[in-house]
Amino acid sequence: MPEKETVERAKEDAREGKSASTQAGEFVREEIHHIRKGKHGARSAEQAIAIGLSKARRAGVRLETPKSTNSTASTRHKAELDSASAKHPHKPARKRSRATEGALKRKGKAAVSKKALSRQARSASKMGGRKQRVSAAKKVVRTRKSRA
Repeated sequence: MPEKETVERAKEDAREGKSASTQAGEFVREEIHHIRKGKHGARSAEQAIAIGLSKARRAGVRLETPKSTNSTASTRHKAELDSASAKHPHKPARKRSRATEGALKRKGKAAVSKKALSRQARSASKMGGRKQRVSAAKKVVRTRKSRA
């Protein structure tokens, strides 16, 4: 279950008209925070992000299902289930929930180090292609707050 503050921050982003990915970023941020604090671990930065996105979908953030080029069929299916779960919320199965938490607790914290997250961001940007990286860089220049 996401924390109340996280859900509130995401709703505020929605009210301000920010994109779904920005709203989902709050849940990913929370997950990274959990791992760094030692609540549980993660196998990789990608897994930590996936957990956050799953929480976001279940909380009602309208993220689109991942493209077929970058993801497996099971990932797309899970995304669809999470989105459907937002419409009809239910209490998670206690045994499954505890088993998942137990498995994650055995994983390390290195997955969300600055180095690991940086590596993940780079590899994700490479999947998009040169044009996408250039437009992202231009947007950063346009939208960055001045440092002065």
